[in-house]
Amino acid sequence: MTATKKTCPICKKPRIEEHAPFCSQRCRDRDLAHWFGDSYAVPGRPAAPEEIASEVIRGEED
Repeated sequence: MTATKKTCPICKKPRIEEHAPFCSQRCRDRDLAHWFGDSYAVPGRPAAPEEIASEVIRGEED
């Protein structure tokens, strides 16, 4: 059986345990920037503005 080495999802270099599943802090930061910049999205229906507002109000009450 041949073991396949998993690679960094950003640059495809071999992963490093310290930064798993990435190869470096740089790739970790690039991935985080993609989330902040809306490059990634979780599939689902778009939220109505009223739903977002009710979540904000509920969060402030806690």
